[in-house]
Amino acid sequence: MGVRSMATFIETKDLKVLIDPGVALGPYRYGLPPHPIEWKKLEEDWKVIVNHAIKADVIIVTHYHYDHHNPWENLEIYEGKLLILKNPRDNINYSQRERAQFFLKQIEKLPKRIEIAEEFKMSIGETTLKVSKPVFHGTNSKLGYVVEVYLREGDESFLYSSDVEGPSLNDQVAFILENKPKVVMIDGPMTYMLGYRYSIASLKASIANLRRILESGVEQMILDHHLLRDLAWRERISELLVEAENRRVKILTSAEYAGKELNMLEARRKELYERNPVNRSESKKWVVGE
Repeated sequence: MGVRSMATFIETKDLKVLIDPGVALGPYRYGLPPHPIEWKKLEEDWKVIVNHAIKADVIIVTHYHYDHHNPWENLEIYEGKLLILKNPRDNINYSQRERAQFFLKQIEKLPKRIEIAEEFKMSIGETTLKVSKPVFHGTNSKLGYVVEVYLREGDESFLYSSDVEGPSLNDQVAFILENKPKVVMIDGPMTYMLGYRYSIASLKASIANLRRILESGVEQMILDHHLLRDLAWRERISELLVEAENRRVKILTSAEYAGKELNMLEARRKELYERNPVNRSESKKWVVGE
């Protein structure tokens, strides 16, 4: 939808949950910094996230990259909330441990209660919320760990993968297959770095695991985030799209699920600069990237 974010709001009869209230921009694509059109979209989307955070009973932070939490602005969104946080000390890399400690200082005394996310469970009325054990952010521990989130109300169920970059590993797909959600939101393979930071083998493993999810009975699969930084994303997973169609499973982007137009600003950054020339040395003071 034009920015780096997986911010997701889920409302059941019993609970309003916001997962990962953060938004950011890729620092450089094609050697170019974010275009002013991207900055404008970021500011617009942050306001939307804040508005939904205010409504939420529960806020979940699955890891401490800046496109998944904002430790500087509108910290009042955490006031009086149940805050479920990726463990800030265990199964975490150095960078995210430092960010987690800073975030905790920033929000001190604001939440009603803070819980450790890993394997957290709660039920209220007909709603059940479960969090996975920690899994790799990607194919190894270099970028740290994330947690996945599952919600069920009656016959409806939803699962959020966070940044698994695939999922290419059995650990990352196990929680999904165990819970068999009707709707699953997955960040998808990181194909825009294929052959550089993401291997062909990881892409093949991710497609195989996404196929396993299709076979598990999922009705809708939302693929976005890492995958949607690649203009050729449909070609990269073409065999999966064919299989989904044969199984009558919908594969959608977040924008399509929300009934909006696909708006791949980062992937189209070169085109943005060609159509709307600006002084590239002009920049804004906002943390970008992950």
